[in-house]
Amino acid sequence: MSSRAGKISDVPDDSALWSLVVPVKRLEIAKSRLGAPYDDARGLLALAFARDTAQAALDCPRVARVLVVTNDNEVARTLRRLGADVLPDEPDNGLNAAIRHGIEAIAIRRRTARSGPVGVLTADLPALRTRELGDALSAAGDAAFVRDADGSGTTLLMARRVSLLAPMFGVDSATAHATWATEMVAGDSVRRDVDTAAHLDSARTLGLGPATTAMLARAPQRAARAG
Repeated sequence: MSSRAGKISDVPDDSALWSLVVPVKRLEIAKSRLGAPYDDARGLLALAFARDTAQAALDCPRVARVLVVTNDNEVARTLRRLGADVLPDEPDNGLNAAIRHGIEAIAIRRRTARSGPVGVLTADLPALRTRELGDALSAAGDAAFVRDADGSGTTLLMARRVSLLAPMFGVDSATAHATWATEMVAGDSVRRDVDTAAHLDSARTLGLGPATTAMLARAPQRAARAG
């Protein structure tokens, strides 16, 4: 992987670079809908999804910073090693509170730094392609969002100014975000979040990242032992 300094230099104007907030749940409560045959590996798969998502974002020339918001120590250690910044989820009051906490941290930092756009990326995009993420970030207007592959959720939320970003993740978040942001078309890998085994099968057809691929190679063995 190229160095962070070399990657950022590909886009000379750092005011055009994105800061992405990536919220990650504690692994013991993550991905409860995955079901068989992954029940015994839910936490490890959630970590693998987050690793592949964060790595694709960190490799993107349009991204200056990935800020992970989490209270899980293993997630924090793993993603910090990849090059992400990590912020404890001090509100500990659900997804939107965690996201707002990350956005506020970015806003405080930018009081003494050049301004730039801010986005929210879900942590369960194991097939995410750096190029497709970059295309979405480049095409975003003042405020935009990407609808998930199932049609009701949101995988990427973007604003050119921190003050424009109003996260409304949850049930039918795409409809909520459409009240203030423009829906945009994005590549399949940006849209394919994974909550269920069927979602994972769909992501597999797109080509999974290395962490998820390696974890799935071990998951059947774990399931067999559990049985």
